[in-house]
This record gives sequence, structure tokens and C-alpha cells, in this order.
Amino acid sequence: MIVLGRIVAPFGVQGWVKVHPFGDEPDAWAGMPRWWLAVSPDAADWQPYALQQAGAHGKGLIAKLAGVEGRDAAEAIDGYYVGAPREALPKNAADEYYWADLVGLQVVNEEGVRLGQVASLLSSGAHEVLCVRDGEQERLLPFVAKVVKGVDVGGGVIRVDWGADW
Repeated sequence: MIVLGRIVAPFGVQGWVKVHPFGDEPDAWAGMPRWWLAVSPDAADWQPYALQQAGAHGKGLIAKLAGVEGRDAAEAIDGYYVGAPREALPKNAADEYYWADLVGLQVVNEEGVRLGQVASLLSSGAHEVLCVRDGEQERLLPFVAKVVKGVDVGGGVIRVDWGADW
């Protein structure tokens, strides 16, 4: 399963929920006919829900899922993760990546120094941030063209313009 976001609150009284998307372009998956929900991102028991309606709301989404009727039902799934199997996701453009594709990749600077491995990503509002860990050391690198010089998902490497001493 690819984790797309998280339900952060009920929205209204008719069973709608507010969703915080992980990454850019949530409109691309807001049109998917089915979402899967789970209590944790590594759960084995993802449950499918037909998506009745979804739309942008501020920096997130609001959605109405089949079977979630009323505010009490929406409160019951508050905090759940939203995901989908990879084959159900919209295709990426050549320079776009799902966060799940980046987690685990090695990060190497242009001098060939290994900076660590992508442990997670954060959304800062302006752009995404790579959380790169090498043992106990953690670096936060902006995922922007000025820093990220190349992503080779198949090769397992992200090449960056970032000093090893930063």
C-alpha cells in the first residue's frame, strides 16, 4: 500500500472527513473511485471504501466515503491513514515521485559522499523536505531542484548539491 495522507478531522455533520495529503497534487488521487483506510501506515488490514465525492479545501481535501454516515462515523475514522495499492494510483510524470518511492533511497552529494538514507518526508508548506538519517545524525534537505540534482529510484540513489558538513 502507498500511504497518501491521513484523516485529520470530521467535516460537518453528514460524514465528511478532512484529509491531510502527504505530498503534492492531491487532486490527482481525489478522483480515484476507491480509497483504503488503516489505523497505521504499516497495517496489514487496509479496508476499501468507495469514494463518493472529494474536493480541495484549503491546503487539504474533504471527502465523503461510502458507509461513513454522520459525524459520529466520521469521528470513528479520525486519525486513520488513507492509502491505495500502487496499481490503483495515477501515473507519475517523469519528474514526479510518490513519497513511498523515495523512502529508503541513499542520498549522495555531488562529491560522492554518502549523506544517509531517506527515512521520511515532511511537508513544510512551501515544499517537501527529505529527512535523511545516517546513524544518529539527521539532515533535513529541501526537495527542490536547486538541491536535488537527480533521482534514480531504480538505482536507489538521490544525488544532491549539499555539503557533508551541513
